[in-house]
Amino acid sequence: MSEGLRDRKKNETRKTISGVATRLFIRNGFEDVTIADIAAEARVAKMTVTNHFPRKEDLVFDIREDFTSWPAALIRDSVFHDTRELYFEALGAEHALVGFSGPGFVRMIKESPVLTNALHEMHRERETALVDLLIRRHPEEDLTPTLAAAHLATVLRVLFEEAFDRTLENEKATADELWPLAEQAFDQLEPVFGRY
Repeated sequence: MSEGLRDRKKNETRKTISGVATRLFIRNGFEDVTIADIAAEARVAKMTVTNHFPRKEDLVFDIREDFTSWPAALIRDSVFHDTRELYFEALGAEHALVGFSGPGFVRMIKESPVLTNALHEMHRERETALVDLLIRRHPEEDLTPTLAAAHLATVLRVLFEEAFDRTLENEKATADELWPLAEQAFDQLEPVFGRY
């Protein structure tokens, strides 16, 4: 089997397992579904599931790496302005990175302490990535790069949670609802951290 075909098959298996797990979690609750249940439904071995997803919560947050590295991995020039631009692009696309999900998915996370903690951890990892980037760019400064990153990460987290909350209330959050709130949040930060 060629390397390209092997990678494609591996990615398809990963996607299938994640999809099956999410359906089972939404239907039965995260805590009530076992790795064995997922393996049986996906028609793979338990070890295959754990090879792809070492922790059970990784099955839910299969975009964890993208979530935590975004936006730090995509920033080009201005940390503040690039983050703002990236956020509004993702908001316009109603992307999962900024909190757009179905009501069943949101409810599953909100009802599970394990998943809620994992999501908080992902937000902290995103903040750490922004802090690392700003400290590398401004090593001569003391606490300001860390504060700037913390404020930006907080805006992203609060807006993410707003999308989740609105999804639970209305069955679907929309970009139109969140747009003015996001503009207000970034506008409040710009006078202090816009130079970053």
